[in-house]
Amino acid sequence: MPDVLTIEIGQAGIQLGNAIWEQYCAEHDIDNTGKRKDEKSRDDLVTVFFEETNDGHFIPRNLARDLKKKIIIIKIDLEPSVIDNVINGPFAALFSREFLLSGKEDAANNFARGFYSIGGQIIDKVNDKIRKRIEHFDYLMGFMIVHSVGGGTGSGLSSLILEHLAVDYKKKEKIGFDIYPSPTLSTCVTEPYNALLATHWLIDHTDISLVLDNEAIYGLCQNKLFITKPDINNLNRLISKVISSMTTSLRFRAELNVYLDEYSTSLVAFQRLHFLTTGMSPIVPKTHLSNISYTLQDIVDQCFKPSNWLVQYTNFDPAEDKYMAFYLNFRGDVKSKEANAEYIWLKINNKISLVEWCPTGCKMNLDQIPAATLEVDDIGAWNKNTVIIANNTAIYRMFNKRIVEKFDYLYSQRAFVHWYVQEKMEETEFLEAREDLKFLEKDYFDVLSDIPTDYENIDIDCDYW
Repeated sequence: MPDVLTIEIGQAGIQLGNAIWEQYCAEHDIDNTGKRKDEKSRDDLVTVFFEETNDGHFIPRNLARDLKKKIIIIKIDLEPSVIDNVINGPFAALFSREFLLSGKEDAANNFARGFYSIGGQIIDKVNDKIRKRIEHFDYLMGFMIVHSVGGGTGSGLSSLILEHLAVDYKKKEKIGFDIYPSPTLSTCVTEPYNALLATHWLIDHTDISLVLDNEAIYGLCQNKLFITKPDINNLNRLISKVISSMTTSLRFRAELNVYLDEYSTSLVAFQRLHFLTTGMSPIVPKTHLSNISYTLQDIVDQCFKPSNWLVQYTNFDPAEDKYMAFYLNFRGDVKSKEANAEYIWLKINNKISLVEWCPTGCKMNLDQIPAATLEVDDIGAWNKNTVIIANNTAIYRMFNKRIVEKFDYLYSQRAFVHWYVQEKMEETEFLEAREDLKFLEKDYFDVLSDIPTDYENIDIDCDYW
């Protein structure tokens, strides 16, 4: 059975990871002690992300194994408080304390501390845990990295870990769930520096990066779920719905189950252009379920509207902002004939605009099991829902607005640069990262006008996983 190794890094990564595992547990009927509620055989692939212990408990399959053959998750932070919250939290029984890694001091919102000075002190321990855990895998399918790019640990230590994974596990898929900072929810003045430096590393060291924009998700909670002042738990529960839908084809049996690398093969035509937009529909609060009715066409139509995306775009133009490829995951009572009809409707009504060299860049997956709804969820339960994961050229505008413009302003004054230099980082790394983002923007412009000569990774069929 193929195995997926998930690594959660920093406060934001660990908190989002907690929400993801809670969602997985609900969908596989696993309680917070690791016991499966429904003892009847289910047609799922629970052991891709969990492993059953000798006493019948299911434990997150993430990094290491103790002497009792118990699988434990790895959560890494450079300061102990977030790890302490996991140890004392409602799902503490799922995780072994031995493999909840923390340091003695944090990265102080400084990429250089996470990558060089403080991160350098813990990286050997992290690499050792990864190596020992993988020794017990039947087959390593790839890695999922959950982190934020705005903080010091999430940006710096994550980049350092990815650099080592790229060397030690070069051919294994690496998918990043990357939380990007919000201009109105900024927690520190150095976020533009950290985000730009981290993105520079993500370009070369991940195969897919799902961009999770805190600003957009905050807006979804306010405008769609009518939460006046959303907190981090509201945001993370919404994100977990998207991530759980992305992994359904790995966790549940279907006519065509996929491997992790099929996401990049189908969605990424050019290696550098792997930053993806995600969204879902319907997004309706529990209290409004009785007043709203959606057809499948309504649900699919909303998936292609920026108001339902987890990335906020300014002035999105469906005609000019083109898709290189997209993936639709239907959950619940949806038949393949219905899904095909909605795709045809999208094209006939010009709801989507694809690049000329990839006119049918569509993938679909059907999962008859609806997304599980938790008691604490804000979003209402539906008998069907759809998640989109898309490669759209408009993503470069998010980088420009959220990162590049703010970086340029700070760096023009050389503000806070000395903090990074003091942690063994060369100032030229700022310029290298900035230049890389400039070339990334050019790469996105080029795909709008050029016909590529290398079709190796381009899937021009609309089919199912």
